[in-house]
Amino acid sequence: MGDEIIDGAEDIAEVDVEQKARDKVAKEIGEIRRRRSKDKKKRFLTNKEDYVLFAGFGYGALFALVIFCMSSGIFGSSATLDQKASQTFLDTGDECENIEDTPWIHIFPENDLEYFSLAGHNLEEGFALMNYSITDIGNEDWAGISNEIVEDVKDERAYFEASYESLGIGEYQLYFEVTIFNNSDIENASIVEDGEKMTKTIDFELKITDGGFFSFLPFVDSDTKSEVRITDSGSRTCWTTKDLGDWGYILMAAELGGGRETAMLTGGTAGIPAWWMAFISLSLSAVTLLVVYPIMYKIYHQDTDDVLSRAHISRLVEDSLNKTAKRLSILVDWELYKIESRELSIDIMVPYKNTDATLSDSKDVRAEVLREILEEFAIFRVFKPVQLTVRTIGINQAIDFDSGIGVGTGAEGAELEDEQDYSSFFSELHTLSRVEDEVRDSLDLFFTRRSDVRMEGAVVTSDDSVIFVSVIYRPTQKFAFFRFKKTTDEVEVELYRYISERNNDLLGSQELIVKARNQISTLADRSGAGRVESGGKDDDRIVAVAKQDGLGGKMLQTKFLGNTLSTVEYMANEKREMINKWGFWGLIVFVWIPFMASGVLVGAMLGLLSRMQFSRVLAATFIGGAIASVTWAYTAEGIVKFMHQYKLEAVIPLIIIVFVGAALLHIRSTKVRRQTELFEDTLLDNFHADVHAKYGDN
Repeated sequence: MGDEIIDGAEDIAEVDVEQKARDKVAKEIGEIRRRRSKDKKKRFLTNKEDYVLFAGFGYGALFALVIFCMSSGIFGSSATLDQKASQTFLDTGDECENIEDTPWIHIFPENDLEYFSLAGHNLEEGFALMNYSITDIGNEDWAGISNEIVEDVKDERAYFEASYESLGIGEYQLYFEVTIFNNSDIENASIVEDGEKMTKTIDFELKITDGGFFSFLPFVDSDTKSEVRITDSGSRTCWTTKDLGDWGYILMAAELGGGRETAMLTGGTAGIPAWWMAFISLSLSAVTLLVVYPIMYKIYHQDTDDVLSRAHISRLVEDSLNKTAKRLSILVDWELYKIESRELSIDIMVPYKNTDATLSDSKDVRAEVLREILEEFAIFRVFKPVQLTVRTIGINQAIDFDSGIGVGTGAEGAELEDEQDYSSFFSELHTLSRVEDEVRDSLDLFFTRRSDVRMEGAVVTSDDSVIFVSVIYRPTQKFAFFRFKKTTDEVEVELYRYISERNNDLLGSQELIVKARNQISTLADRSGAGRVESGGKDDDRIVAVAKQDGLGGKMLQTKFLGNTLSTVEYMANEKREMINKWGFWGLIVFVWIPFMASGVLVGAMLGLLSRMQFSRVLAATFIGGAIASVTWAYTAEGIVKFMHQYKLEAVIPLIIIVFVGAALLHIRSTKVRRQTELFEDTLLDNFHADVHAKYGDN
């Protein structure tokens, strides 16, 4: 007796401790809810992230406007911008040659035809006396080769060809001069105004090549031929504002498609000034950082006191489940119920029993439970994906209100009697049948008179207390998924009113229950999820994310941005340990070093997950991104020159393709790894095993 009293006292004490813990968790949830409700009333431009976001949109609009005006020619085709930049520290080479209004010479080799193209541009009208000479730099005794020609200036241009077919391997110098006369008879002609002699000298190297190691590639010529490489071309030609604007689009597309490295190699191969490549890359990073990061911060950031613990999440889900179970008249088996808050998702397993008052099948139960949970999660900013599995257990688990199967049969909680009196059934059979027929007629009339929806199927059942109507409808308008604005709840209310008013004299004491389902609606629509992900074609499992309010939340929950952001978050989680260890400086290095999954967006997510201060994350990612952009911009030209020096020009497009392919493969592999981890079966398998152990095959 004494031992039993002690055991009873211990049990009561354990219950008291557990109850106090639950009360504490409930109190904390209530306090967080009140704080979250106050935060919703804050206006825009009240926090620093609001000002950063505003600045990001402003700079993004200005940057887009500048590039558009430059590429469209609104700013003209002046080369002054590049010329001024080449006179400063922004350009590490010599000052570029402004060819905008003055005569200039362009020399470039045509290796396939084995000659130099020599041309004068912006020439005055008249006749151009052009001559060139090629000398051997290492052999002063060789007189070299030369030629001279007189050409009529057409469209301010005169053209000449200098063959190098007879030259052997070696280093040479090409000298070219142009003078404009007023007559083709040079001896009796005079130089026109502004037609004075202009000259240009270049050094070049001639080698014999056969494609080398890369001759097996389809785009590499394996035939032996002479090839010229200009070793000293003098000052470069200034780029016009229109050309820089056009290349701005190309550089942005290359960086978005294959990363910063791809953009810089592409620009370096084309001879784009390093300062312009750095500006485009920096601007792209700045717009991404100043716009996307504040939106992520506003949506995902929480003060330490407002972050829900695992205990909070578990209690919130249990309370939501209790509300839904009471509303739908189902019984949850709490012994088999499971919840696990993982790194990637919150997995919830709900086994339930139907009762005699249950008027929802498993599809509706799943949608309603998910709706209740996600609405609560949205309030507390819990945007981790929710993976919900519901399963009916016990008798009458196969009820389906779309087809009527199982409706009206016994259910859990119904009392069974050995002897049943069927007299009341036969006396009321005629009345019930008449009511069902009238309700069916009302359904037909309702949908016949509606032009926006049509009935796809319906089930009407009744007993002495309830008339149950289940309808599947489909919108008739084109692109209804986007254009049909009525919710299922609104259609249910309209249908309920119509049937009630038309059959008011027949219903009597019976309760009318109407359930409707839009045939084109998805679980995401019925549950109010902001975004859903599926496990695959042969897997009906999905994970759902709570809906986020505001324009920023809707943007981030679009399919493209949602998938991108979830992949970025997964990559950031993989590197979080490094940032937690090295902090601010580690984040700078992470964004700076060129390897897959680095960059300002992943860096910002890393800082957010590591709970660094907003301003420190902004500073670290901007510094790292700026250093990376400048580093790549000013080394791209050197990389290209190195490849030219060792005859690797054909490899440049291959490297660009490899960078783009590697970036795409990395993103794809990361998405696959994330999805595999997200839809792990461990908890689900254990759940089904426990249900089978308790209920057998039912």
